[in-house]
Amino acid sequence: QVQLEESGGGLVQAGDSLKLSCTASGRTFSNYAMGWIRQAPGKEREFVTAISGRTGNKVYPDSVKGRFTISRDNAKNTVYLQMNALKPEDTAVYYCATDPSTLAIARVGPAFWGKGTQVTVST
Repeated sequence: QVQLEESGGGLVQAGDSLKLSCTASGRTFSNYAMGWIRQAPGKEREFVTAISGRTGNKVYPDSVKGRFTISRDNAKNTVYLQMNALKPEDTAVYYCATDPSTLAIARVGPAFWGKGTQVTVST
């Protein structure tokens, strides 16, 4: 059974940094893409970033490019999201996701989801 467990969320001020972690269990994920999807109150789920399994290619939408960095440690089955220069509009529940395809994560349709961790950015 695949499980994804996020950690690292919290309340920060605008301009601060925060690092999220997600550890996967239930299978080996080195060949799987891993990523993050977020959902703000009253809004649809939004793709944040993904990193492919084999090549480590990273994808970012314009909304986070230059501020967020994704990385992974395959030995630990863990993916990280370093978030810098946080803005109030980054406030959301952040979900860890994994799928054989990076595109599936980018389309907000991964095979597996975590339960999410809340990130709140105050002004």
